[in-house]
Amino acid sequence: MRLQSCVRKLMKLFKSLLVAPATLGLLAPMSAFATEVNLKAISNYSYENSEIDLNTFKNSPKENLLLSGGEGLVDSASYDGGFSETTTASFSLDTVFGAVDGGNDSTEAVSFDYQMNIGLTTSFTGEDSLDVTIDVGGSAGTTVGSDVTEAAAIMGYQATGDKMVVDGITYTFPVGGATVVIGDTTDISSTFTGACVYSAFTDTTLDDCGTGNSLGVGGKGVTASIGYAFDSGFSLAGGVSSKETEIMTEEGTDIYGIETAYSADNYGVAVAYVSDDGGTGAETTYWGINAFYAPESGSLPSISGGYETSESGGTDKSGYFIGLTWPEVGPGSVNVGLATDKLYTDAQTEYFVYEASYSYPINDGMTVTPGVYIKEASSGDDDTGVLVKTSFSF
Repeated sequence: MRLQSCVRKLMKLFKSLLVAPATLGLLAPMSAFATEVNLKAISNYSYENSEIDLNTFKNSPKENLLLSGGEGLVDSASYDGGFSETTTASFSLDTVFGAVDGGNDSTEAVSFDYQMNIGLTTSFTGEDSLDVTIDVGGSAGTTVGSDVTEAAAIMGYQATGDKMVVDGITYTFPVGGATVVIGDTTDISSTFTGACVYSAFTDTTLDDCGTGNSLGVGGKGVTASIGYAFDSGFSLAGGVSSKETEIMTEEGTDIYGIETAYSADNYGVAVAYVSDDGGTGAETTYWGINAFYAPESGSLPSISGGYETSESGGTDKSGYFIGLTWPEVGPGSVNVGLATDKLYTDAQTEYFVYEASYSYPINDGMTVTPGVYIKEASSGDDDTGVLVKTSFSF
């Protein structure tokens, strides 16, 4: 019996010896892994032990980029976990409260609309600028009556349905003494000087002193524009834009524009020429001129004027604008203007847009502007709006 017991003990010892190498083989990779990653530090990392305060979202120290064991996966000497020191963000919010009686909005109800703009700017050389503009608007439709109120339409608010939409990407850089702007969904007139001091309350033909097709020409897609300011007060600018990715080709739909301007201390004048092929083979050309005069006395109003013509298929049209600006009326300023609501031929009856507004700053980041708006109608009632715009910058 004692012999059998000894044999059984020897068999158990033999089995243990056979299992030991396999067990060591399984443990070996874990041991090697443990030498590279601090498992204890990871096990101690828990949301239950974390605290959130005002310093939580600040840039992390360079020595704490990753959990223990992750050193060497990024260059800790050049990356600090935050944005570039040359990158800035700016925010603005415009709200409008009021109603428009008549026109295309059948509800004629009091409405509240908004548009928010986010601007991201980065410089790589100190003289250049990469800019991205993002718009957010509350309306969801695209036409008046389809979740877009008359008030939002005349203020020019984007109908993004509370979604962020990239409104433009531009890169600005110097070439010699000139300024070059290249981007997508960018205005050709971004390098134009212009000669208009009137601040329009609504986004109608009163904006850009009534020369929105020429001196305020936009861009259909990819755009390149260049401007140069001479020491004498003269400036020269020009650019091209295409709706498609092709530019300056037969396949593309291009707009060309050129402007010259002169600015002095209290007056200025600008002239622009624009050619738009429209993508239909029927080219439309525009000529525009605007000018301003600002008396030295703050009690007298500045005068801004604009005149624009178009020619397409042998048909000539024209329109004009005039506006007065009192820069010092109490704590704010007053703007009163009128313009034709579009360009007309000599045989057509002209209809006008009128507006008057008073803009006053509450503080450095908030400005309130009440105003009235009237647009004549060829039939039915005129549009008449009473609106209050509040602008925030932060």
